Amino acid sequence: MMRVDLHNHTPRCKHASGTPEEYVQKAIAKKIDVFGFSCHNPMDFDRDYRMGICEFQDYCAEILALKEKYQGKIEVLLGLEVDFFPARKELVPKEIFSARLDYLIGSVHFLGDWGFDNPEFMGEYKKRDMLQCWQEYLDAIAQMAQSGLFQVVGHLDLLKVFHHQPPPEVWDKIASTLHAIAANGLALEINASGLRKPIAEQYPSLEILRLAHELGVEITFGSDAHQIEHIGYGYEICLDLAYQAGYKQGVFFVQKQKQIYEF
Repeated sequence: MMRVDLHNHTPRCKHASGTPEEYVQKAIAKKIDVFGFSCHNPMDFDRDYRMGICEFQDYCAEILALKEKYQGKIEVLLGLEVDFFPARKELVPKEIFSARLDYLIGSVHFLGDWGFDNPEFMGEYKKRDMLQCWQEYLDAIAQMAQSGLFQVVGHLDLLKVFHHQPPPEVWDKIASTLHAIAANGLALEINASGLRKPIAEQYPSLEILRLAHELGVEITFGSDAHQIEHIGYGYEICLDLAYQAGYKQGVFFVQKQKQIYEF
């Protein structure tokens, strides 16, 4: 039985601690077989929470050096978590998509300029119609899945982070979003970071996972680690939920080619 963890950050994002090598060593100690780095993409927006474009090549070189150093002990993969903006695609440098990466995690952290998962901007929720927010969020995820740019969907249902669960009115849209994910061959990550957040629940919910399984969506796993102690956090909980939803296998990506494994 393999253990895979594709969503992990580095201090280059300016809100993570610990060196990449320490992360790899912790992953080995946690008996993780495939460990992927997916630091936040550089872009000319939200600069306080990501590497600069001038750091991108150094980031790649650092992870590839670890891949070589620990070959035979653990498979280290090189990825990025990339913010998707339906109306502002020019924010993400084009070289991100042409770089020789193993995979790209597509994530939606913003509705317009509002970083809805950032505690600094929680006051904005009082001004928002959450039904409209959920509709806008899910539309963005569907467009991201249809873009052909990504291999993994990051933390689906992130918008619930501060206890704003999806209202019943959006379940048809959740289903159509999952259809788009399945039709375009993306994997849905089970992201453990929600267990450490106010919602105290993984992304996505068990209900969404069950629907994803029914619709043929493949899955992968991610700690979304920003600290060494986050690595492998909640993995058993997420694995059990995958089993409950009907899954017996997951996927990861090497040079953007899908690899299937049993868990």
